[in-house]
Amino acid sequence: MLALKEDFRVAAVQTVSSTSLEQNLKQAGSLIAEAAADGAELIALPEYFCLMGRHDRDKVTLREVVGDGPIQNFLSQQARRHGVWLVGGTLPLVSPDSDRIYNTSMVYDPEGNFVARYDKIHLFGFTKGDESYDESVSIRPGENSPQVFDTPCGRVGLSICYDLRFPELFRAFGEVSLIVLPAAFTYTTGSAHWEVLLRARAIENQCYVLAPAQGGKHENGRRTWGHSVLIDPWGNIVADLAEGPGFVAGNISQQRMAEVRQALPALMHRTM
Repeated sequence: MLALKEDFRVAAVQTVSSTSLEQNLKQAGSLIAEAAADGAELIALPEYFCLMGRHDRDKVTLREVVGDGPIQNFLSQQARRHGVWLVGGTLPLVSPDSDRIYNTSMVYDPEGNFVARYDKIHLFGFTKGDESYDESVSIRPGENSPQVFDTPCGRVGLSICYDLRFPELFRAFGEVSLIVLPAAFTYTTGSAHWEVLLRARAIENQCYVLAPAQGGKHENGRRTWGHSVLIDPWGNIVADLAEGPGFVAGNISQQRMAEVRQALPALMHRTM
């Protein structure tokens, strides 16, 4: 059982990923180093940090088997080099379908050991005018149960992007100190719903929410909303980055969480 720290610094990295794996890993490595130098003990990367391809199926060509591959090796090495917990945004893993991948979040401890995996279960679909997305074309939905792991800030729940719209997933975590949600929200949906949904998840679960995001105009022409953010258990925004590469950071405070839960014991008042 890990000893609980009263204050535990976390950071959300924001990228504007390109079609080049090498370039994206270099950018992520630089931002991880900056966040670690700022004192972050847990760092989370955004969805698709390793690739924003020109076509939906481009990510399939980068798929890796669990435990082996340049992206997983990069994440393990970065966690060990900086002595941090690292939530590796998402990367493509082999699935039973030859033409689809799992969109997966991998977690590594400060020694670089793999400790948790979550395959995205809700796949984004959206059509409005000329703007259209269908993740199911290249992604197979995950079949694993809600995933949590233990850290010195308490239990952490894993989710990805479109999961944000399904509050039952977050309830299934049980009591957690932190929810991590790597994302690549579109500009259209992000401008309308990103902040309000993230604040709702923090408020109703009375925990911190750390959401690293893609944020800007990408080489493939897509524009993502950005606004990587840390939100506290009362729904207050601790730190936010609107657009462009960088990171946001803040502390997970056990005292703050306890104060919110004692003043408004909503978790104890649940009846279903």
